[in-house]
Parts: sequence; C-alpha cells; structure tokens
Amino acid sequence: MQYQLIEDFISLQSLCQQYSKASVLAIDTEFVRTRTLYPKLGLLQVFDGERLALIDPIAITDLSPFWQLLTDKNITKVLHACSEDLEVFLTSANCKPVNLIDSQIMMSFLGHGLSMGYAAMVEHFTGIELDKSESRTDWTKRPLTQKQLNYASADVEHLFSIYPKLVAKTEQLKRLEFAKQETQLLVERKFSPINEEQLYRQIKLAWRLNAKQLNSLKHLTKWRYQQAKKRDLPLGFVVKEHTLMA
Repeated sequence: MQYQLIEDFISLQSLCQQYSKASVLAIDTEFVRTRTLYPKLGLLQVFDGERLALIDPIAITDLSPFWQLLTDKNITKVLHACSEDLEVFLTSANCKPVNLIDSQIMMSFLGHGLSMGYAAMVEHFTGIELDKSESRTDWTKRPLTQKQLNYASADVEHLFSIYPKLVAKTEQLKRLEFAKQETQLLVERKFSPINEEQLYRQIKLAWRLNAKQLNSLKHLTKWRYQQAKKRDLPLGFVVKEHTLMA
C-alpha cells in the first residue's frame, strides 16, 4: 500500500479536508512513554480506503485539522485496543473522540477474548503474519526508518479492510450496539478526571492494611501522583509500590 508522509500544516489541512468526506477512518497512533507519565506522540496513521497517510506530529505543531476529524460525528473512527490512543488524544489536545469503535472490543463480542492483539486479528481474518518488531522502537526519533513507516502503514491498512467483516459478524449476532456502547464507556472512563483520593485502592496489597495504614497510603499515593504529574515521570520512577507499602 502506498502512503503519504505528511510533514507540514498545509498538507495536513488538505488531507483532512479530503478525509472529512469519508464515512469510516481507520486510525492508529505510535508513541513513547518509557520514561514519562504522559505518552509522547510520535506518529499518526489514518486510512479512508483510498488515501493512507502517516502524519508527523514532531514536524507539525498544529494538529487541529486532525483533532477536528476525531470530533466529527459523521465519521466512524475505528481503532484497535484504543485505551492508550485515548490517552494520547487526551494529553496531546484534550480531544475527546466521538463515533468511535474499538475493533478489539468487537472481537471480544465475537468470542475471541478480551485482549486479542492487532496482529492476531489480522492473521485470523487474512492469514497474513505481521512483523511487530518495530512496535517498541523510538517513534519520536527522526528520521523514521523505512521499516518503521511500513510497519505503521500496515496498522491501518488491514484495520480498514477488516472492519466491514467485523461489522457484518457483530450485526449478525446482534452485538454491534453492545460493542459501540462498551467503546463509549471506555472513552468516558479515560476522559473522566482522576480521583486522587481513591488512588490508594489501586495498590495491590492495600487490603492487608489496617485503617491507620490505609490513611497513610491514601496520602502517599496522592503525593506520588502529584509528583509524577509535576515532573512527567512514571509513577514507579517517583516511588515504587513496595516502597509505599513499607
């Protein structure tokens, strides 16, 4: 599949004007978050069945035309395992997508478990075995390699072609609306403010503590999260869970 690498605002604007006429867009993101609390966006992939584009968010500081696509209720946006993509949209632009559906959720309603990976889904429908070796590369480093660009384009090329089959199968089982509802619940959860007073409940062994210890843990987890936000560090880089428990 031929793709277009978008590296300036004028090209992005023109591309998004074309995409605004689409009924369905397959979308994916590549990002890095190994040493930060917030994901650092490295690439956006979009395919409407005719034009496959790789949008460079490092070269383009104003991505508003793309964010407008995400909020266009007339376009269905399909992503696979979109939980972290939603975090990218939230932290990069506070952009809450509408009319979005997650193909992983659709696969779960077809009986394939709750966490079927993209490569496994592609192989299930097409027999093609994707090379996933580039998934953990540094997507913020420039220039991107040809192998990275090919890998990124495949993520939306197959997703677009598989989506109609997913719709047909979930409709046949009368589960399409359930998949849409479940996706929307995920969106709402990701865009709901984090309750810092309840973060201690996420510590695995908190149930072992008495009331006084739980109260201390409550304040510690709140402090840790505030420090992580302030310094843009993973929670474990501020202080690890076993240290909080100690």
